[in-house]
Amino acid sequence: MSGAVVPVPLSRALPVALPVMLGYVVIGIPAGILEAEVGLEPWAVFVLSCTYYSGAGQFMLPNLWLAGQGLWSIGASISLVNMRQLLYSAALAPSMANVAKPLKALFAATVTDESFGVNMERLSSDPSWDASCATAVNVLSMLSWATANAVGAAVGDALAMPTDVASFAMTSIFICLLLTQEFSRPTVVGAVTAAVVVALCKAVGAGGVAVVAGAAAGVAVALAVGGAGESRPVEGGGS
Repeated sequence: MSGAVVPVPLSRALPVALPVMLGYVVIGIPAGILEAEVGLEPWAVFVLSCTYYSGAGQFMLPNLWLAGQGLWSIGASISLVNMRQLLYSAALAPSMANVAKPLKALFAATVTDESFGVNMERLSSDPSWDASCATAVNVLSMLSWATANAVGAAVGDALAMPTDVASFAMTSIFICLLLTQEFSRPTVVGAVTAAVVVALCKAVGAGGVAVVAGAAAGVAVALAVGGAGESRPVEGGGS
C-alpha cells in the first residue's frame, strides 16, 4: 500500500540509535539542570525537550534568560543556531519524497545533527533503510534526550557534573559519527570545510558562531560537491 506506515522493530532501530542515545544522556542531564534554574519543573522540561528538541537551543535558552536577554533577542539567537536544519532538510528531501505526510512531519520534527548523520549514512548504504527506520532512530534519540533533561531538572544541584564532561560528550558523538561515515568525496570535502571554517571563526574571535558556521558550511559544500558529481556525465562505454 503506497504511503502506508510500516511498524519498525526496535531490534533494528535501537542498535543504530544507541550511540546517540547514550551521548544524549550525558549531555541532557546538564541541560536539564540549567532549565531547572529558570524555574521549569521536570515534567515541563520533558515536554519542552519533545516539542522544541534542540540541544544547542536548550542550552542557550536558560543561559540567555539568566543573562537578562529579551525574548526577541533569545528568539533570534536560537533561530540563527537552528537554521542549519534547512540544509539537513535539503539533503534528506529526496529520501522522503514519497513518504506519507504524517510520517514525514514526524521525521522532520525529530531530526538532529547526530540523527541526521546516522540516517544519511544508512540511507546511502542500505537500500532497506527507509523513512520508518529513520524516524524510529529519531524518536528513540529524542526520548533519550527528553528523559535525560527531565532527570537533570529533577536532581538539580544534587548531581555535580563538570561542564567539560558534557562538552567532551558532544565532541565525541561527532567524532564517532564522522569515523563511521563512508569516506566519499562529498563527506571528506564537507568535513574539511567544516573544520577550516570553525578554525577561522575562532581565529578572528567569532567562537560563539564557529560550530554553527562550520556545520552550515560543511553541509552546504558537501551537498554542492555531491550534486556536481551526480550531474557530471559518465565517461567511457562500460561493460
